[in-house]
This record gives sequence, C-alpha cells and structure tokens, in this order.
Amino acid sequence: MNVRKRAAMVGLGGQATSNHLPGLAQCHLAELVGLCDVDANRLAAAADAHQMPGFTTVAGLLQEVRPDFVIAAVPHHAGQQVVAACAEAGVHVLKEKPFATDPYEAAELAALCDKAGIELMVTVQRRFHPVYAAALQLLERIGTPYLVEGRYTFHCLNPAAGWRGRAKLAGGGCLADMGYHLIDLLIWYLGLPDRVLADTSAAAAPGAEYDAEDTALVHLAYDSGLYGSLLVSRSAGPKTEHLAITGPHGTLAVERGTVRLLDPSGQVIEALLREPAWPCPPAVQIDRFCHVLDGTAPNPSGPAAHLPHAAFLAAAYASATTNHPADPKEFLA
Repeated sequence: MNVRKRAAMVGLGGQATSNHLPGLAQCHLAELVGLCDVDANRLAAAADAHQMPGFTTVAGLLQEVRPDFVIAAVPHHAGQQVVAACAEAGVHVLKEKPFATDPYEAAELAALCDKAGIELMVTVQRRFHPVYAAALQLLERIGTPYLVEGRYTFHCLNPAAGWRGRAKLAGGGCLADMGYHLIDLLIWYLGLPDRVLADTSAAAAPGAEYDAEDTALVHLAYDSGLYGSLLVSRSAGPKTEHLAITGPHGTLAVERGTVRLLDPSGQVIEALLREPAWPCPPAVQIDRFCHVLDGTAPNPSGPAAHLPHAAFLAAAYASATTNHPADPKEFLA
C-alpha cells in the first residue's frame, strides 16, 4: 500500500478554496498537512475549517510541517519567492499558472528547480483532461493545418480589482492569466508561433485605475503557412472557450468537455463528449504529480515546457507596445 504524500497549501484565495483544497480531498495519493497565507484572518478560518496547522510564512510552514510538496496558488508576483523557498528546503512544487511573469523569471525558476533537484509542475488542467488529449491524437486527421482560431471570454464584474488589475504584479492581464490556458493548448498542439501581432485594451471599466488588459487579440503566424488569432477577454460575455484548427481535410474543434472532427463543409465526422465535462481536475493533477514524484510517470508540465509560454507572452506584450510583429523565439531566455 502506497503511503500518501504530504501536501501543503500555500495561498488560500479562490483557486485554493474552489479547486485545490477540494482536489486534495478527492485525490487518492496525497493528504493535506498544512496551510499558509499572509492574511492571518483568512488563514485562521481555513485552519479551523480543515483542522490543520496554519502559517503566515512559507519558511515557517516548511520548517514545522516538512511536506513532500507544496501547492502554490499565490498572486503571480509572489510565485518566485515561494518556489525559491521550496527549492532551498528540497520541497517539490505544484504551481498555479502562469509559470512565471516574464522570460527571465522563467529561466531563473527552471535553473533553480534543476539545481535543487525538485520537481515543479504547472497546473494547466487541460493537459490532464482526456478530451484535450484525444484532440491531439485527432489532429493528424485534418492534414497540415493552415488556420487556427481561439477564443476564451467571460464577464468579470470588476476587471480592475486587486493585484490582477496591475500589470506589474500580475505579469500582464487576461492574456497572462486566463489566456495562459489557451496559449498552452496552442503550443501543445502546434508549437510556438514564428510571429505575433497583438493589441490589448483596459477599457471595460471606464474611470477605474488599472493597466492590466481586460481584452487581448493576438494574430499569429508560422513559417509553415499556418496563421490565425486568439481572442481573450475577462470583460466580454458570454462565457466561451473554444479552439478550432483547420486543415485541407477538415477542422478540429475543441471546447470544454467536447472535441469534434468536422469535414471541410463543416459536417461532423466524429465527436467525443465527456460527462460531466469538468469533474474535479485538480484531484487528477495532484495524483499525477504524486506519480511524478514516485518516478512512475513523466512530468507533462515542467519548467522547460513553459519557457515558450513566457516567450509568447513577452512577444505579445512587446508587439502591443510597438505596434509591430514580434518573434516569440527571440524572447526565449
């Protein structure tokens, strides 16, 4: 019988309470042994609810609890500090996306994890969802892709609120946050583009002071002839999420819980549906990370795999600033 891994939760915001803590309760290979948050009131409430020791510093948590791994769901600008503390203590990290706020931080984190000999896995849930894995297998059916169209939108009541409204703290706005999932699918399925041309705006809350974009449109192109665009918005409803890739033999259309293979006229050739569309993916990720730590499964979302994501984002933001195309490969640190 396998001994459960000891897991600690760092950061007790919405991601932790709605995803990671319920995921820990449902997973088979790990158990919660400690909590950490800089907000003492929030920490006290969570520690009481879960009957767990709580700490306001990562150092205190690591020293007293000594977990096998930490689930880090902290504001983007605080991620590097958490990973550095865990690396120093030899504690593995399951990190909420994004991996880093810029290419330089991404390179530093990758080197840090490598030097310390710790595993880090980024929580890009779609990598662990069978529909999205099936889409990768079906991709060859459409022939060489020439068009890609992605959209991820929902309506946030206040896009200016908190640290997510400040680009310096968040490393960007909707593109770096929710858009990270769409970028991950793009890179997973098609690789890093050769050119991007981006426009961003922070205009959905007139009069509010924020500079992290609430809407972004990124045109992209590959030297192979493939081109297309990604639209991301945390202000424009209704909630939509889809990615469509078209080739000479048809289109692969991926949505939340569904993948469809269409012929060139748009008729469905085959479809896969998962019901429910989104059962607790954090539990799947946590169990997968435990297998990674045991050496019984590869890490599908480690530091090296996320250097291109940081480069894509840096190129998109550079393009939005200069109004000129940018090559993401030039931002690979």
